[in-house]
Amino acid sequence: MLYPMLFKPVYRDYIWGGTSIAGAFSRENTPTPCAESWEISAHPDGMSIVENGEYAGKALQELCEELGSELLGSFCEGKVFPLLIKLIDAKERLSVQVHPNDESAARYGGEAKTEMWYVLDAKEGGIVCAGLKQGTGPRKFKDAIHDKVVTSLLTEVPVEKDKAIFIPGGLVHAICEGCMIYEVQQNSNTTYRVYDWDRVGADGKGRQLHIREAMEVIDWHAPNIGLLNAIPMTANSKGNKRERILRCDYFTMERYTLTEAEKFENDGTSFVSLFAQNAPIVVKVDGVEYPVLAGRSCLIPAGIKSFTIEAAQPSARILVVHL
Repeated sequence: MLYPMLFKPVYRDYIWGGTSIAGAFSRENTPTPCAESWEISAHPDGMSIVENGEYAGKALQELCEELGSELLGSFCEGKVFPLLIKLIDAKERLSVQVHPNDESAARYGGEAKTEMWYVLDAKEGGIVCAGLKQGTGPRKFKDAIHDKVVTSLLTEVPVEKDKAIFIPGGLVHAICEGCMIYEVQQNSNTTYRVYDWDRVGADGKGRQLHIREAMEVIDWHAPNIGLLNAIPMTANSKGNKRERILRCDYFTMERYTLTEAEKFENDGTSFVSLFAQNAPIVVKVDGVEYPVLAGRSCLIPAGIKSFTIEAAQPSARILVVHL
């Protein structure tokens, strides 16, 4: 039996988090602080558990192994969910960090992680750091780490609500304070911190840094990064707006703004992940309704060939992710 699946969020209480996830999306039982909500994940560090329907109580990875391409789609090699989708609340700035890409992960170890940030909210004048300034090489960067002047080498990008930025593996980056992010990434939990702003935890100690590993995987020739421009697409219903936010080797993300019902046809190549950004929605499959609250995520198995989304109010925005 295939149906739209909801999952119990997996929360993370990292020291830089805040309370916005609970406040913005009416979440209960969140930790304090609540830095991240892993919405759809089959990573062993934070496994999603189904909370609705016949598969309630089952782990996502268990279902991937049981259902295979009926859940994942024919584009997915193997039986492992390839993405990790999360919400991030940066009350304080995150560490300056880098993740391996496919090539460096294969050479040095760790899990490759290319990601995308979609800005759900940001304070006035909010920024992220994405990439190193032109002319920064290994020696200059390592000296800056030692002298604690890393920020002088980072490229700052002003952010806006409903804009997105692409962060390929190998790019040095940091989400800065006041940003609420919807993140789509490869199924990875490998992060190499190079600088953490000299802050300490409750034990009075700083978090572990990973200088050697970071120096191995940084892409010293990464291009400049900026906000992505949404590309207009054609929706099935004329009253609806469809835009492509990003298409990369690992996933595609689109944004729909609905004023009427939108029908989706699936050719079985990929699952579809939905995030009801600002309003409740109803997903209909074979005449059965599956409500999704605002601020919640839903996974449509690849074997569901057709489904319809109805919005509870005009101008409902939905983020749609597939392979």
